[in-house]
Amino acid sequence: MTRDLHLVRHGEATKDRSRLTARGRRQAELLAERLRGTGFAAVHHGPLPRAAETAAIVAAVLRVPCRVEAAADDFVPHFVPGHDEFFDRFPESERTRGPALAHEAETRFARPGDGPVLVVTHAFLIGWLVRDALDAPPERWLALDHDNAALTVIRYRTGAPPALVRFNDSGHLGSL
Repeated sequence: MTRDLHLVRHGEATKDRSRLTARGRRQAELLAERLRGTGFAAVHHGPLPRAAETAAIVAAVLRVPCRVEAAADDFVPHFVPGHDEFFDRFPESERTRGPALAHEAETRFARPGDGPVLVVTHAFLIGWLVRDALDAPPERWLALDHDNAALTVIRYRTGAPPALVRFNDSGHLGSL
């Protein structure tokens, strides 16, 4: 069995992070055009508005349903000692529930399966899953940044280690 896990960070959001900007909506449209014909059964996404709005735009173009997933939310997947000032910027809820949600995301998405899966999420989860696919130490997720509406693909095959196929690919966005 093979699963290509397509991970996308939401489109550009407003300053208060409550919705997408016009540029963010255009990013989502261009992403959807790139993903047309991939064969997704649904677009999975985190519950925050910026991920939900991105997913809705993509799902409308691909003509598939959206599915809200707690494991695709915005959270801190792993605390890295020595970076307290950085982690203090995030709500306690994102820090305390993060490791359990990261484990749920790994269990739910990061495994061999039948067909491609698309998850619209946030930079931290993408970094965490890429780190896991590369078998890097837990603290390495922090150095893996991800652009808005960029595409990362990890391939999971039965009997083989995960393979990073694409990372932070924003070619579909052109000079936007």
